[in-house]
Amino acid sequence: MPEASSPSSNAPETTAAAAVTDDFVTRQHRTASGLRYTSTTGRMVLRREEDTDGKTVGFKPKAEIFMVSYTADSAESHAPSSNKSRAKTPSGPPAVNRRPVVFAFNGGPGSASLWLHMGLIGPRIVDSGDVGNMTPAPYGIIDNPESLLEHADVVMIDPVNTGFSRVIEGGTADEFHSFIADRDLIAEAIRLWVTRNQRWLSPKYLVGESYGTMRAVAVARRLHEAHGMAVNGLGLISTVLNMSTLEFAPGNDTPYALHLPTYAAIAHHHGRHGNRPLDEIIRDAEDYAAGDYVVALHLGSRLSKRKFDGTVKHLAELTTLSEAFIRRTNLRWDYMEFATELLREKGLMVGRIDGRFTGVPPRLQESHTWEDPSLRAITPPYAAAINHYVRAELGYESDLPYEVLTGRVHPWSYETFEGKPIDVTRDLERLLIDIPDLRVHVDYGYHDGATPHFAAEYVWAHLEVPASARARFSHHYYAAGHMMYVNPEVRVAQLGALSEFVTQP
Repeated sequence: MPEASSPSSNAPETTAAAAVTDDFVTRQHRTASGLRYTSTTGRMVLRREEDTDGKTVGFKPKAEIFMVSYTADSAESHAPSSNKSRAKTPSGPPAVNRRPVVFAFNGGPGSASLWLHMGLIGPRIVDSGDVGNMTPAPYGIIDNPESLLEHADVVMIDPVNTGFSRVIEGGTADEFHSFIADRDLIAEAIRLWVTRNQRWLSPKYLVGESYGTMRAVAVARRLHEAHGMAVNGLGLISTVLNMSTLEFAPGNDTPYALHLPTYAAIAHHHGRHGNRPLDEIIRDAEDYAAGDYVVALHLGSRLSKRKFDGTVKHLAELTTLSEAFIRRTNLRWDYMEFATELLREKGLMVGRIDGRFTGVPPRLQESHTWEDPSLRAITPPYAAAINHYVRAELGYESDLPYEVLTGRVHPWSYETFEGKPIDVTRDLERLLIDIPDLRVHVDYGYHDGATPHFAAEYVWAHLEVPASARARFSHHYYAAGHMMYVNPEVRVAQLGALSEFVTQP
């Protein structure tokens, strides 16, 4: 909870571009453990350097990026004023802040950072409940005793058109709705924060979720290549680095096999595998997906009838889908077809972001829909929490809507990958080689239908790096969904592992 308030003066929402300035406000707080810290909340103005005939003519504002940073206070900053007045001016250079700093963001594209902020990393988190026991509206906010702030300073970042981040009045938002522009903008926000706060000599970590994992790798490479800034670690939560591992498209059979262990895990959660242990089900599905199933898919019409029938039978055992459905789909179905089919006889579908959740589909005969009962259940408590928390506890006022999951960033441009898979694994390979001490922390949710764990493992298996680089990975698996921290027990374990990661020498 806030310990003290300080007056603030936010810039007007509408102002001439030339007069646009940062509008940060600060508050002092104390965690349940007694740690005193300062929150700094607001929008950082990012500018572009303009040249004419080779000469710099100015720095024109281009975007306002909403950020919330939490920094632990030194003992001196809370010493009595009388002691301060007697303190001598220290001689020599100022002390270097060696406390780690974590920069975090979600993905989408089009998602604000509220999920990691209010669900996992921040000092205050939403009281959302979990599947089967969701907290009813109007929800609540509680202390996060395992907050990463106990071990590192934290900076939450919202990309353009998410949260309160916007382009400058008169600007064009579309120019920032692309892989490259987004990468460069987030990298610039991090560079500025590090520079202004004198943290170039602090350990630095990037933590991303979903598309945010792709962003984290790309931003880390940009920081290293453009500014010589070497990050110490990447925290990848619900990972996607190669989009072709997830995209169900004609001629691309790989995603069908990589989703199979997730289908088996979700079927297990809904009681369709009896008393068999989850780990056993997943291992069986992984073995089959990496072996006979992928061979059957790649053979196509060359697969014999006997082997086709055997594949149908085995897939039905692992997924608990009917043999008739599997035959009808020619051994290939996408995730949303699975989501609407698994519990069809009960009139239910399962979630994509979190397959543990169920809901009634728009139509009972639905065979494919992008409705997601897990997002419908999770979004309201998180939206309520961030909108209250930012204003009431962090002191930031704005009449702008806080964009939680927005379509305003689409179409999203991947022009740089034209004719190639959308893939940043080459960037990760270079980072692992060029920064010999870079470590990578990976979190997987077994019930995550958006970024299946086996797809991420496929990417790691194909990295062209030496064994010494692979040894710098740590892998953590949870019986949970995409936002795995929705499960309170998982959140505690996840934060324990993340805390160890950012404090490891």
